[in-house]
Amino acid sequence: MLPSDPSPLRTSLLQSGYIIIPSFLSPSSLPALRSASAHAISLARSGHWPYIRTLPKQFPPWPSSPTNGIWGVQHLLHPDMPGRDLFAASYFSSAVASTATSLLAVSQDELVMELYNLLCRPDTDFELRWHRDDIGAEATAGEELVRLQQPAWHAQWNLALVDGDESLRVVPGSHRRARTEEERRARPYEALEGEVVVRLEAGDAVFYNNNLLHRGVYEAERERMTLHGSVGVERGGGERARNVLQHGVGEWVERCEWEGLEEEGVRRRAREMWRKLVEMGKGKGDVGFSHHD
Repeated sequence: MLPSDPSPLRTSLLQSGYIIIPSFLSPSSLPALRSASAHAISLARSGHWPYIRTLPKQFPPWPSSPTNGIWGVQHLLHPDMPGRDLFAASYFSSAVASTATSLLAVSQDELVMELYNLLCRPDTDFELRWHRDDIGAEATAGEELVRLQQPAWHAQWNLALVDGDESLRVVPGSHRRARTEEERRARPYEALEGEVVVRLEAGDAVFYNNNLLHRGVYEAERERMTLHGSVGVERGGGERARNVLQHGVGEWVERCEWEGLEEEGVRRRAREMWRKLVEMGKGKGDVGFSHHD
């Protein structure tokens, strides 16, 4: 039975569009995830992992060559990813599931596996322009409002593994309204009125609505190692299918097995969330992309 009153987490998310949860991960769990992440980044930079976010491209699809540098590693849940079971244990954890159900006011058996990626220090300074993940910049104010008034059937988060992550910029409350004329006229990397820099230390997480106006600022001299994930809800339907499948998950997801997960509850949750994603992707074909650059 779900509570009739919104949780404090959900109230904050609905109001501001994001919420920081300090010490989401315990200090004891950080070293293993840092080690696995460092290895994944090394593989990606050296051309031994083809699923990457490459400079200077903001949106998928990304090329598989790291020649121009990278700013992220894709598909931590891929069956061929070294350390996959460790990443999967963090993604399907009780902490993530309970937070997601509180934020979305759903039960755990409604959750769907989506994306788990790794954001890292770029090879050169790099910035993302202001955007909403699933609403194009060309949308009119009316089109924005239609999409923003629909339920957000997802929970998205950044989980810092090292101190001093100040990459994410957000405009609080912008998920509840269309862009102002000033925001529409602003240059892609210009500071916006009300902009907030989200500051995370190792183990901290920020959960946010992916249609909040946000962008990223990446410095080549500042270490970054941040897990970037999302979980969905079955009721998200076709819109969430595009948001997830545009990243190429459908190419490998049916190969996944979860026997390496040690905790039975986590293993059971992984199977159920994975099964729903596989079902969601059947017959979808080319889902297209939310943005083009």
